[in-house]
Amino acid sequence: MTEIKKYEADIVVVGAGNAAMCAAIAAGENGASVIVLEKAPEAEKGGNSTYTHGSIRFAYDGNEDLKQIMPDLTAEDFAITDFGSYTEEEFFHDMCRMTDYRTDPELASLLTGKSLDTMKWLVSHKVRFVPIYGRQAFKVDGKFKFWGGMIAESVGGGPGLVDSLHKEAARLGVQVLFDAMATELIHDDGGVRGVIFKHKGKTTEVHAKAVILASGGFHANPEMRTRYLGPKWDLAHARGSRYNTGQGIQMALNIGAIANGNWSGCHSVGGDRYLPEFTEGFQKLSYPFGIMVNAEGKRFVDEGADFRNYTYAKYGKLILEQPGQFAWQIFDQKVSGLLREEYRGKQVTKVKASTLEELAEKLEGVDKEGFLRTVKEYNEAVTKAIPFNPNEKDGRCTEGIAVKKSNWANTLDEGPFEAYAVTCGITFTFGGLKINSNGEVQDVLYQSIPGLYAAGELVGGLFYFNYPGGAGLMAGSVFGKIAGENALRFIQQANINV
Repeated sequence: MTEIKKYEADIVVVGAGNAAMCAAIAAGENGASVIVLEKAPEAEKGGNSTYTHGSIRFAYDGNEDLKQIMPDLTAEDFAITDFGSYTEEEFFHDMCRMTDYRTDPELASLLTGKSLDTMKWLVSHKVRFVPIYGRQAFKVDGKFKFWGGMIAESVGGGPGLVDSLHKEAARLGVQVLFDAMATELIHDDGGVRGVIFKHKGKTTEVHAKAVILASGGFHANPEMRTRYLGPKWDLAHARGSRYNTGQGIQMALNIGAIANGNWSGCHSVGGDRYLPEFTEGFQKLSYPFGIMVNAEGKRFVDEGADFRNYTYAKYGKLILEQPGQFAWQIFDQKVSGLLREEYRGKQVTKVKASTLEELAEKLEGVDKEGFLRTVKEYNEAVTKAIPFNPNEKDGRCTEGIAVKKSNWANTLDEGPFEAYAVTCGITFTFGGLKINSNGEVQDVLYQSIPGLYAAGELVGGLFYFNYPGGAGLMAGSVFGKIAGENALRFIQQANINV
């Protein structure tokens, strides 16, 4: 009989993305021995964090705060840029309004209140950030003005963030095992004692004094998507990591953890209709500057309801509800220069035409007469007296049509015209485990499961229906750090032996 190989550590972290590595670093910098179990091979490490742009939302009062987060910014940078401010109160209000006031107020308060200090902590651990020029600020009258409460991204995007965190963890002595799929929590009446996992196909155990779950939600599991999100969600295009299949959540539920949050909700965006799953460059998020039409040629959403960061995570769901689960985004030459970089990639489902009539012939699956009628009605409804300004909610709207456009409404009348076919892409799920303010997983009696902590996308209760862009990475960092610190505090206070 083959003997099961066993590891020992103070703390074991399940997952190796932003939340997981923040937890590992927070514990490791204070002297804990930490083992990280990464389900993916090393080349695909980092979960969904690797697939992001690295955009992260945090509260700041002005330029003095930003100098601490981005020390490379020069006096010239500040002279040509209006960064504004984004207070804790504004961040908290965005969390509330984006979730129809269902967000857990205690967790949301921790997220917003600790966001700036957590950014400083990340910088102290050699994570570098830069302003998001282009995607979050347009140059108007010689000056960049940031909008939507999000101004920074990690150098190198998501991959750069993940690499920086892994390098820092290695410096602190954190051990990462790749191809290590956690399958079961080791536990008894006293709490969680470790994890059973398959390491390169062989059953293995790690005995630990505390376990931190940070392995993501279930967006890559079509069965769970259909079971919890509902019909058609098995048809949604899965973005991000193919390894986020919900096993971390299920392991905790199996030992009595309580489910929490918006299990029928998710972050879903519009992106290329035919791009393969689990690839980068999927999303197409410049829709506020054009219109979207469905197979009937009709508009079905207010493209300019708010800044893109406040609508994109819910508009994928609306596309999924359209006939054939697709739509087309339409732009003319007045705004083509404002389109984000993902519109210029090699794998883009795009058509271009000199006239609207010619464009109508090229829109695959779209009723031509319905499309031309929609554009005619839309153009006639645009309030041209209000100037267009991409840096603010300009109030340039439509009047007198069924589906209003509230901001950035420009007539479609300057060819050549461009159109991009999109479908629904699911990024991450909102339902998960219930934690308290210490990151401790709660059981069905609303008591902490001793030695079990959670962070990242498998935590439920923060996001409902929608979310403010960049809040996901910030939540991973804040609650990862909290989980790592409190897991270490737990084993120190309990004086636990492995």
